[in-house]
Amino acid sequence: MRFRSCNFIVLLNSSSLVCGILLLAMCSFNGCDPINRTTRSAPGGSGPLRVIATTSMVGDLVRHVAGSRADVTNLMGEGIDPHLYRPTSRDLGLMMQADLIFYSGLGLEGAMQAAFERVEKQGKTVVPVTRGLPEEKLIFSKRFAGHPDPHVWNDVSLWAECLREVETVLASQLPDHAAEFAQNAEQYRTELEALDNYAHQALSSVPERTRVLVTAHDAFSYFSRTYHLEEKSVQGITTESEPGVQDINQLVDFLAKTHVPALFVEATVNSENLHAVLEGTRQRGWTVRIGGMLYSDSMGRPGTYEGTYLGMIDHNVTTITRALGGTAPERGYQGKLTVTEPTIRTPSSAP
Repeated sequence: MRFRSCNFIVLLNSSSLVCGILLLAMCSFNGCDPINRTTRSAPGGSGPLRVIATTSMVGDLVRHVAGSRADVTNLMGEGIDPHLYRPTSRDLGLMMQADLIFYSGLGLEGAMQAAFERVEKQGKTVVPVTRGLPEEKLIFSKRFAGHPDPHVWNDVSLWAECLREVETVLASQLPDHAAEFAQNAEQYRTELEALDNYAHQALSSVPERTRVLVTAHDAFSYFSRTYHLEEKSVQGITTESEPGVQDINQLVDFLAKTHVPALFVEATVNSENLHAVLEGTRQRGWTVRIGGMLYSDSMGRPGTYEGTYLGMIDHNVTTITRALGGTAPERGYQGKLTVTEPTIRTPSSAP
């Protein structure tokens, strides 16, 4: 069924009819603007660009380059797993009302691909921020032959290269402000360089025998490659894959043999499999502690330091460094981190 209202189209099948009706009702109530921002009439119209970003990391990148020239809305909030995220009828409405849509790419938002194609057919500009990254700088998964690992933001220097794509697209939309976008991008690039330097310095202090990063899923390959750590995880690069008993047993054997001191839970991934690893390792005579919670596929709570990309990476670097025996200030290199006790969700408390 097709509804046409307020200059955008929402395609519905029978299973999503109710959601579509609610969307149209919301649209009428809000004056036909789901984003609830100043409306740009057309190219060259007044008001800031209306931009949709999928993940919080992409939104952070775009905001730094666009400044006041764009209102940026994230589709995925804190703790949302982008591997599993499926767009709602409301998301389609937001994208149809936007001037630009930015997503991370490299298969991260795989379940959204059909939605991207749908809005592109309606004339919308849909851009993966990783589009310009050289293939030789990407990591290709061993578990998924030929598939690039999408978690590029965990290499700060590589994520900084995505600024160029954002800057180029924004300048094509608002050419009169191209110099402003270039200046904003360069300023943020300088901040990212400082963060990258801190990460190298802090993580280099971790003793050689404990330089192993153990996490729930394989989201830290770029991080480990750049900052010279060995990476181990229960799941592959996507949380859609389920680890088997053999995967868990292999990790238990490794931890018991090498005496790695800590493993890390992730904000967007259920900890049940890591609980099994902890139990198995204890049965083998070695106790692994929880080194802390890491932000892998989303940033922290909006309005907090950890809810920024700088804070997200600062938190991860500082948490990993301290848990593995290195030296880093408790509240990070800017002194802004929130100090929390590491916890793990047990099978009984997992959703």
